[in-house]
Amino acid sequence: MILSLVLAAAEAHAAAPGIPEQFGLDVRYVAIQAVSFLIIFAVLYRFGIKPTVAAMDERNRKIDAGLKYAEEMKAKLEAAHQESTALVKQAQHEGTKIVEAARKTAKEFLDQQTKEAAERAGDLLAKAQQAVELEHKKMLDQARGEIARLVVATTQRVLARELSDAERARYNESASRELTVV
Repeated sequence: MILSLVLAAAEAHAAAPGIPEQFGLDVRYVAIQAVSFLIIFAVLYRFGIKPTVAAMDERNRKIDAGLKYAEEMKAKLEAAHQESTALVKQAQHEGTKIVEAARKTAKEFLDQQTKEAAERAGDLLAKAQQAVELEHKKMLDQARGEIARLVVATTQRVLARELSDAERARYNESASRELTVV
């Protein structure tokens, strides 16, 4: 259709002498070259330019998708970084709590062990005191018996006479009572 219009216009101009004939141009050849150019342009557009533009559009979409993905990953990375920072802070806080609990437990254990050691030392001291008192009483009893015997022997010598068993028992008792009072 375009071709027939171009050919009709070329024949109309061919009948009228004008500028193209003055320069030696044949309108039919120009019209055929224009048609050839349009055919080549249509083929190049369909098989060359259109696929190239489509490939460039596809590449632009991929680039945009990649940029969008990179932004999403950057946001996710930032969120992960914030989360890891929060986890580290939480772990430090929990670690501090554990250390404080361990210190408290250790202090309580030390206080308990110290208290138990003091109680054991007090018990040992009390037992030692009782043993000393028992030994003291035993020594006093032995000393009293020996003093009573010496008093009787001395008294017997002083009196220079022999005492009967009844008198000796009476003197022993009285000496023991005297020594007990002292």
